[in-house]
Amino acid sequence: MVKKYKKSVIVIALIAIILFGIIWLTLINLEVGMAKEVGVQKPTLPGYDLSAIPQDVYDDAMIKANELVGKSKGKLQTMLDELLSSYVAAKNADVVIFFNSGGWGWNSIQDSPGWINILAGIRAKLDSLGYRSFVLNYQRTTSSLKGCIKEFFEAAAKYPRKARDLSRRVVFLTDHIPELKVIIAGESLGTVISDRCMDILEGNTRVYSIQTGTPFWYQPAELDRKMLMNSNGSGIDTFSHGDLPEMVWATFKGWFGFTSPEDNPGNILNWLKAPGHDYSWQYPGISSAVITFLEANFPEKS
Repeated sequence: MVKKYKKSVIVIALIAIILFGIIWLTLINLEVGMAKEVGVQKPTLPGYDLSAIPQDVYDDAMIKANELVGKSKGKLQTMLDELLSSYVAAKNADVVIFFNSGGWGWNSIQDSPGWINILAGIRAKLDSLGYRSFVLNYQRTTSSLKGCIKEFFEAAAKYPRKARDLSRRVVFLTDHIPELKVIIAGESLGTVISDRCMDILEGNTRVYSIQTGTPFWYQPAELDRKMLMNSNGSGIDTFSHGDLPEMVWATFKGWFGFTSPEDNPGNILNWLKAPGHDYSWQYPGISSAVITFLEANFPEKS
């Protein structure tokens, strides 16, 4: 009996050591927002002519790339290309919008049906005010199990590395395009990294944020240049308010086909129902609030 107990303890200890090793390797190799398909996309960035890049812009891009990815030559070149390509794409714009999707963070703008309409509404309003805008999709996670594990730990820590990465990209653009303004946008879990970036960039008065559907466990900071919507104007967002019993009941009804047209739409990760966690330009509570925010922060150009 004692021998069996000892064997069980040894097996459990070995499993714990292996799991700890996997977690440790995951943590020390956390993505910083780029590598292969992770990074800034629209969904693809334009190419650039190196001879047309000012020397100070190139030098600063190299410094920031080194700071963010270290000594890895492959990642260094990828980061350098992303920084310089984003500069080329943004230098003829007045406003650049960085979009952070919800869920695991690998969705493109095209895969975010509510926000693709919100972004279109934002751009239309900016255009009417005389601003040329450009959208960059910040894909923060690879679509893989490894990417999910890394995203879980990074999100649990409130994005210390990925928020730093995105913030450096924003600073790079605002440093070298003098009149440029930036809007950091985010939905659901993407609001957390957006909010953390605003904390980091609090002193940069040319950076703004528009966010929808903050997770109930995250307490956002207060900032004048930020707009946070946790209701679409048609009902309470159960995910933002932490109404877990209602979410479970709505999910149960959805599984067994008990939903009705009157039910408030919304979901998390496409399978867990979250009534009210649904944001789109079609909701007057969203479009009117965003228009008011833009008019207050982006004076009409003559």
